[in-house]
Amino acid sequence: MALTTLFVILISSLGAGILMQWLPMRHQPRPAWSQRAPFLGGGTPDSHAWSRYHIRYYPMTLLLIAFEMEMMFMYPWAVVFVEKGMKAMMEMGMFLAILSVGIVYAWREGVFKWQ
Repeated sequence: MALTTLFVILISSLGAGILMQWLPMRHQPRPAWSQRAPFLGGGTPDSHAWSRYHIRYYPMTLLLIAFEMEMMFMYPWAVVFVEKGMKAMMEMGMFLAILSVGIVYAWREGVFKWQ
């Protein structure tokens, strides 16, 4: 019983999604490729959209992720600190020490110097 209900819901939701995609396209003519090009105002692109980024952006991205993880850990920690006391303080100290090692390494590698 539950499996058939799940199957009916799956089929009906897929059908509704396909119908919503198909109905608007049915009544309009499809534009030419030059009008559907994703950038350059309809001209042919010089490079592929999946081209690689320069490697210098990766360390800055990793540093941003490290700071974001710090904030995601600190907000709940502030609530738990009231209950746990010194144990929570030691855990945050270890976390900040590990993060500080990463920041010192990034500083030594010159991540903070934008060229």
